[in-house]
Amino acid sequence: MSDASIALHRFGLGARAGEEIPADPRTWLVQQIGAYRAPLSGAGDVPGSAAVAAQLAAFYDQQRALREQYGPRKALKAAAATPPAAPPAPPANEMGAAPLPPPMNALAPASGAAAQPVMPDPFADARKAAARQARQDYAVMVAARATSALTTTTPFIERMVHFWANHFAVSADKLQMVGLAGTLEFEAIRPHVLGSFADMLNAVERHPAMLLYLDQAVSIGPDSEVGRRIGARGKRKVGLNENLAREIMELHTLGVRTGYTQADVTEFARALTGWTVAGIGRGPGGMRDDRDAPGTFRFVANRHEPGDRTIRGKAYPAGGEAQAAAVLNDLAADPATARHIATKLARHIGGDTPPPAMVDRLTAVYLRSGGDLPTLYRALIDSPEAWRDPAPKFRTPWEWTIASFRALGVTTVRPAAIVGLLNQLGQPTWKPGQPVGYDDIAGSWAGPDAVMRRVEAAERLATRAQQQDARALAPRLFPAALSPATSTAIARAESPSQALALLLVSPEMMRR
Repeated sequence: MSDASIALHRFGLGARAGEEIPADPRTWLVQQIGAYRAPLSGAGDVPGSAAVAAQLAAFYDQQRALREQYGPRKALKAAAATPPAAPPAPPANEMGAAPLPPPMNALAPASGAAAQPVMPDPFADARKAAARQARQDYAVMVAARATSALTTTTPFIERMVHFWANHFAVSADKLQMVGLAGTLEFEAIRPHVLGSFADMLNAVERHPAMLLYLDQAVSIGPDSEVGRRIGARGKRKVGLNENLAREIMELHTLGVRTGYTQADVTEFARALTGWTVAGIGRGPGGMRDDRDAPGTFRFVANRHEPGDRTIRGKAYPAGGEAQAAAVLNDLAADPATARHIATKLARHIGGDTPPPAMVDRLTAVYLRSGGDLPTLYRALIDSPEAWRDPAPKFRTPWEWTIASFRALGVTTVRPAAIVGLLNQLGQPTWKPGQPVGYDDIAGSWAGPDAVMRRVEAAERLATRAQQQDARALAPRLFPAALSPATSTAIARAESPSQALALLLVSPEMMRR
């Protein structure tokens, strides 16, 4: 690979049709650091956390109104065989949700008087409507992310956005996460991609998507005011949830097996109590009051576990929200965090087996700069290991899709189409299914079935872009880096669309 091709593909997102080849690849990459502008969250048709949270709040209010009207859902099901003769009027809905479904009425079977009546379920209908809205929000956000990647003039920094979004992974699986997962990237990652790691870390851990995904919103200090009050009733068990504390240490900062103990996790979880989300939680402790807009980070003092904490040998005095914030800042500055981040960055750019010298260099840069991300990016560009040939990385489905679209000159995508394609290729956006995020190694993406899905997708893309001449396009996409084997295969193709499909699944396009 030439330096220009490495800059375009390994650091960037793939060459764009008609794009000028950078004469000085390293300078071209460095200049992007100053040129990047984070898109505004909630701009245009892209909803932000506030809008998504308001929809969730309306859904929860609707569920509560249904329980008041019909009783618990299980009671409604039990009474399904004897529906009321006259339906009551639906209650007013002041939260902006869809109108409440009508009470259950027997639907007469088309034939056969003995057939069991089919009864509507207003709880299920309300949930289906909320899920439909969440899927719509999700698709719009995926399309916005893809469009940004296809049109950006700073593809290296855009790649770093994707890297950090996977590092701080949430998964859009449950209803409350489907519409919120993308907002974490838009609101906590993009605005801080050129800041410090500590600033990004603090923004991520306060974001509603992370607080809800890792169940921090329902964590209550047992000795807090709320914890003691509920415990005294003896009806409901409340207590700590350690998920966020554990994943911050294990995944977001220090890394696994770096000297912290279970006691450290528990103490950190106690420090984090009170960190929650306004307006959309269903637990106790004032989560639903109207002092803040739905989806806003909120520290609820009466849920916070009182007292001093000792974490990894350091004392943190009682101080409400500031106690956990102090822990976060110390974790961000820790040498173990520096090595953990350096290793992941080196793996992402330098190869599946991170070059030790590259890791050592990036670790030192992180510590010397205080976790300044632009300084780390410059160190990546300066790393000789990042410019080695042959290509050390196999593209993930997301990377391959964006590189293919950029090669074909695509600048906009339909929400449903891009969601469907990425689902087919096996990497649905913001849905890794686990807090560790998607794997960043070839073994997870280079299997025969996965490659065949790309071949099928390439054939469809090529059929729709037959005006492209693959023989003329290939040298521009891979300047001074096109292999004789790929050139020969394209030249011998039976049709223009076949030539283009071969280019999209060539080794040059599959790897970076």
